Amino acid sequence: MKIKEVIFTKSYTGFYFDDQKAIKKDAIHDGFLYVGEPLTDGFEKIRVPGEAISIQLILDDGSVAIGDCAAVQYSGAGGRDPLFLADTYIPFMEKHIKPFLLDQEITTFKDMANAFDLLKIEGKRLHTAIRYGVSQALLSAVSLKEKITMAEVIRNEYNPNLKTLASIPIFAQTGDDRYTNVDKMILKEVDSLPHALINNVKEKLGYHGEKLIAYIEWLKNRIITQRIKDDYSPILHIDVYGTIGIAFNDDLDQIVSYCRDLEEAASPFKLRLEGPFDQGNREDTMLMLKKLRELLEEQNINIEIVADEWCNNLDDIKYFADHKAGHVLQIKTPDLGGLHHIAEAILYCKEKGIGAYCGGTCNETNLSAIATTHVAIGAGADVCLAKPGMDVDGGYMIVKNEMERVLSLSKIKR
Repeated sequence: MKIKEVIFTKSYTGFYFDDQKAIKKDAIHDGFLYVGEPLTDGFEKIRVPGEAISIQLILDDGSVAIGDCAAVQYSGAGGRDPLFLADTYIPFMEKHIKPFLLDQEITTFKDMANAFDLLKIEGKRLHTAIRYGVSQALLSAVSLKEKITMAEVIRNEYNPNLKTLASIPIFAQTGDDRYTNVDKMILKEVDSLPHALINNVKEKLGYHGEKLIAYIEWLKNRIITQRIKDDYSPILHIDVYGTIGIAFNDDLDQIVSYCRDLEEAASPFKLRLEGPFDQGNREDTMLMLKKLRELLEEQNINIEIVADEWCNNLDDIKYFADHKAGHVLQIKTPDLGGLHHIAEAILYCKEKGIGAYCGGTCNETNLSAIATTHVAIGAGADVCLAKPGMDVDGGYMIVKNEMERVLSLSKIKR
């Protein structure tokens, strides 16, 4: 089976690109927008519509393999590739990517994804969004050729010892609507919640962390009073975008003491804290996360630290996992480029005894969310993000429903 035609179209994602640097510098909300000057290269406004490029590979039997090139909400931050705008990159892909793909024989996903990943144009690696989208289309093509699900392709090629595909706990995110959206998550009994988007000290964390403690206490009580079943006990997972390090001037003694307060506020629920530090580079961020994990464990504080910023590509994930820089690593799917790196990252984390969170961004599409759900199932991740979007319902529907379809198909084949 060969690729007979390649089509690229401009698409929109489930959210927006945001200038993280400007937001951390106290950009002011104006409705859904932000007021102020953008501070990250490529941004003309602090918030701009999220864009993607859809790929359709027409195969010689008439079937169509699909994928979407998408990039994270906070593009250009934390060591990531720059803003990915469709009108800029479609001409590039028509010139350089289409000729590479045309007439390719569909072989194995591993071989095809690795070959594309090595492609350089004028000596430069491709934008992660392009590698991400093309690898989705290649996985889709192999799935069509083999007449098995994408999860089974991943399982067969990367994780053959996994005999039975299993459900992965889902983590949903509220965005800034962190009260109403929690109610939606409680109604649907989401496994892990609410993310909460704590990306600013003044508005959301508090200069002494007091606003986050109050929010976690509200969250705990809301679950206890509104849950339908008494045994519903989700993991509380809060993303703080480095604001704890900012608020406490990276003083680890103060931060450990604060973590104990957070643990008490969350009790009886388990708490995960994502991204307590962003030191502006990989090495310092890794070292701070490693030290914080050690201190929490020494003092028997039952909080799990999740690494995010500067833990972007496969090498970063291996580096953080080798040093146990956190208890769980977010495998931020678009940042890894090809889906094969996501499978490899999940398996590496499991080998090292560290949690593998198959994450991503609100700024993805339905197609990329479905593809990464298959990778999470096939590689056996510990948690999987509901995406795209920040409304809870859309992302949860896409990921949860696809997971159920894949598992049901798998049971029939046994």
